Amino acid sequence: MTNQLRTARERRKQIQKNADALGIDDAYISTLVETFYERIRADERISHIFASKIGDDWEPHLTKMKDFWCSVAFNAGRYSGKPVPKHQALIETRPEHFEVWLSLFEQTLKDTAPTPEAIPYLMERAERIASSLQMAMFGMPGLPGSRW
Repeated sequence: MTNQLRTARERRKQIQKNADALGIDDAYISTLVETFYERIRADERISHIFASKIGDDWEPHLTKMKDFWCSVAFNAGRYSGKPVPKHQALIETRPEHFEVWLSLFEQTLKDTAPTPEAIPYLMERAERIASSLQMAMFGMPGLPGSRW
């Protein structure tokens, strides 16, 4: 058991060290999330999806997303939500909305990343998250019962 705990601790330290080397820290994640969601709110293709659930008080959502991305980027362990059920409840969401989301996220990374290497590091994670949510929400393309 101690061997497993030590390994988990070592893995967390390595992830944090890698993120730190890329310039990814709390301050950058805050910039990323704030900038990204400004762009979401301004985008006519998907802003309505967020506005319908968040309303006018974005601060709780931004705080949650900062914790989420800190956990994703450097294993901070601060996020404990359940994103799949939250996203499944967004019945107006379509698969093409994820393309818009990813495009805005990638452009935000290109505009704000602390190092060029941080872009593919975070983009890979965003793509995995988007893919996972799409499968949970819409099933697999071409399969019976799929919403694609």
